[in-house]
Amino acid sequence: MRIVIISGLSGSGKTIALQAYEDDGFYCIDNLPATLLTEFIISTVNTETRDIAISIDSRNREFLVKLPDQLEKLDDKHFSYQILFIDAEDEILIKRYKETRRKHPLSSNTVSLPEAIKLERKLLSPLKEQAHRHFETTNKTPHELRGLVRDFIGAGKSNDPVLLFESFGYKYGLPRDADFVFDVRCLPNPHWDEKLRGFTGQDQAIVEFLQNHEVVGEMIQDIGKLIEKWLPEFSNENRSYITVAIGCTGGKHRSVYISEKLTAVFKDKTTTQLRHRELNRQ
Repeated sequence: MRIVIISGLSGSGKTIALQAYEDDGFYCIDNLPATLLTEFIISTVNTETRDIAISIDSRNREFLVKLPDQLEKLDDKHFSYQILFIDAEDEILIKRYKETRRKHPLSSNTVSLPEAIKLERKLLSPLKEQAHRHFETTNKTPHELRGLVRDFIGAGKSNDPVLLFESFGYKYGLPRDADFVFDVRCLPNPHWDEKLRGFTGQDQAIVEFLQNHEVVGEMIQDIGKLIEKWLPEFSNENRSYITVAIGCTGGKHRSVYISEKLTAVFKDKTTTQLRHRELNRQ
């Protein structure tokens, strides 16, 4: 039975994540009191055959205070669990609250929204440090978050570590949840050829352009060797999910092509996933 604890900043997408787990057949519960955590899991294990997902947040401060003791009890009873932490930048959280006109659980007549977010970060920081996986939703839509969570759920069903190769554009910012980041902006750029500008790294025209440059193949080979060397060490640390981010300027040509190639290299060595962050960007 898989046990997942979902936490993060209010407004970052915890409800969406919990719904994704529920859609996958997990027995889900939102904001369980801390004193009931171990008891709840034991009773559920004895009565349910489904996996468990529990969402916790700052609405119950007592939970956060007592959570370390509860997690220690789970460890003592040899329960295996994963902590998923979801986050977003303060200004995005503020924007979301203003758009939905919801009240932050820690805000009050004397505590402003920015102050409430700052306090919540402090309360959740110990749990964030213990998390097995972080999702940053600043630049992600609810649909994209659901996709990330579904991929993470799928990764948990495999005994092999899952390698996610994600292409991105530096002009739109770094992926905050990446374990490795490789900058391929030094490679020949098809963007400067007007005939190629409208294509992506998935199109044959760009594939042929990049294949004709030896340095591109060398970059793919070098990145692949580094990942292959250190992948066993991540596995030894029980890391089930590793994100490798490949970035070029706009995230549509070089990074896409190299991510596709690396996915093909590793697909027979471990479970792989592929995501292109900027291809749907207008």
